[in-house]
Amino acid sequence: MPCKKHTPEEIIGKLREAEIVLAQGGTTADACRRLSISEQTYYRWRKEYGGLKTDQARRMKELEKENARLRRAISDLTLDKLILQEAARGSRQACRAQTTKPRATAALY
Repeated sequence: MPCKKHTPEEIIGKLREAEIVLAQGGTTADACRRLSISEQTYYRWRKEYGGLKTDQARRMKELEKENARLRRAISDLTLDKLILQEAARGSRQACRAQTTKPRATAALY
């Protein structure tokens, strides 16, 4: 069975239809059969979108996308910072190593 991608608006509409079926005395299985979804999907949707209005669900999805984008940006910047710190440590150690070595030319004179 192909995987369908439902928009938040469609999900909220289907949840409202399920509420109507349940209010009329139907079971969750009946409501899910009418909506052509599994009971697991119904419960997952109800957990995520239960009580939300259409515009709130749309805004929530936009915020989740923005949050993911910002998390990626932070991880990239953190990685860059660590690379620069490692490079700075390496250059400092190289400078120290050069200044603390005894000079071979001084021993020859």
